[in-house]
Amino acid sequence: MSEFVSMPLALAAEQFAKLPGIGIKTAQRLAYHLLNLPVAEVEEFSENLIVARRSVHLCGCCQNFTEREICEICADDNRDKGVICVVENPKDVSAFERAGGFDGMYHVLHGLLSPIDGITADDLKIKELISRLADVKEVIMATNPTVEGEATAMYIGRLIKPMGIKVTRLAYGLPAGSALEFADDVTLVKALENRNEL
Repeated sequence: MSEFVSMPLALAAEQFAKLPGIGIKTAQRLAYHLLNLPVAEVEEFSENLIVARRSVHLCGCCQNFTEREICEICADDNRDKGVICVVENPKDVSAFERAGGFDGMYHVLHGLLSPIDGITADDLKIKELISRLADVKEVIMATNPTVEGEATAMYIGRLIKPMGIKVTRLAYGLPAGSALEFADDVTLVKALENRNEL
């Protein structure tokens, strides 16, 4: 930021710029907007962020975000516990739930394999997935159709197939290189319906 901008404003903009998808110009706009709000609103905003960060943690079963020990999806007895849909991040669970059409369980990896970025299998929630497979008949690999997503799906598929569990991959109704969170509901449902075995 320019030398004519106050240091607290510059520091606020720097914090916003740390968020994904926020460039320096947007960060500056957000910082200026923050300074135009009443102090009480800014305090409420910051308190809500702190409460969310302190109260939300990983589900002891699927690794999705929750306030409870076990999330609502894992605790739901009406869901098919024999099918697990493996996704990259919690936003993907939200996308599938919003679309409807899937009544199984989820498992969130919290990332994808990426040797270039130093992300290995030990950095993901793969061990937690393997520990859940005792009564599972199918694992759906629903990682994004990117190089990292494909590599992760193939890696996990090779671990699971020797256990006699059916491993499927979402059908290619999704554009290559895109993210699940931006797909429309119909595309997600069709991708689930037309998944293929690895």
